[in-house]
Amino acid sequence: MDKKAFNMENIDIAWCPGCGNFGILNVLKQSLAELGIPSKKLVIVSGIGQAAKIPHYLRTNFFNGLHGRSLPVATGIKASNPELVVVAESGDGDMYGEGGNHFVHAIRRNPDLTNIVHDNMIYGLTKGQASPTSRKGLKTPVQVDGVILEPFNPIAVAIAQGASFVARASISDMKGSVEIFKKALLHKGYSLLDVFQPCVTFNKVNTYQWFRDHTYYLDESHDTHDRFEAFKRAMEKDNLPIGVFYEDENSEPFEEKISAYEGHKEALYMREPDLGILKEFMDSMKTS
Repeated sequence: MDKKAFNMENIDIAWCPGCGNFGILNVLKQSLAELGIPSKKLVIVSGIGQAAKIPHYLRTNFFNGLHGRSLPVATGIKASNPELVVVAESGDGDMYGEGGNHFVHAIRRNPDLTNIVHDNMIYGLTKGQASPTSRKGLKTPVQVDGVILEPFNPIAVAIAQGASFVARASISDMKGSVEIFKKALLHKGYSLLDVFQPCVTFNKVNTYQWFRDHTYYLDESHDTHDRFEAFKRAMEKDNLPIGVFYEDENSEPFEEKISAYEGHKEALYMREPDLGILKEFMDSMKTS
């Protein structure tokens, strides 16, 4: 399958030249193409921000919603039609800031979806204030003396919460990122994929070269089934690991636990409503 199948024609892309979002868009297309996932079976859900514009530039089904609210919508879509491949994607501010509560509880539910987070350690749409993942000391137009807080660690939080797949990629290595994206998309259950990507306009510290100099790949000796070792690696601060930290291949997705699919695997939209049960319910609501 050719990744050109996902191309949109005659569109204006509202990203700065050199933005890491271009790389993520290309890697996502390549990964979907190599896995043979057709656009009609794919749904991408996003929030607000530069990262959240990805669905606008990719030929598929999408829902572009409220700031920080992509995960509950994506969970609902997957629960309504488990046959779909569902991706929830947005930036580090949208997912870990405004959407932090949804992030935590999506992990608990374990829906079968891939959560791609564009992690550029800054708010790119709203002109460069610190995001949850901004590193301590980073100076911005708002944090003029430098960020005073320790950055949010999504990898450690996800592992601690029991996420069934946790990985990190860096768009500075697009070829290596494709393999990580494919593993995340194939996992059955909730997959967190935190993707390092530069904001070339507002973050002059965490550049393409910075990510190359401050990351390394987890090698084959890392046991992705050892949750405690995965958490230990997630706590590394200076030289940041890239790759799959943890995976639980036997996790039970949320949509397989709900009563609607007990003994009946057909998607909800394909079912004929039982009007007798509906009438019985409506009658029970009547007051005398």
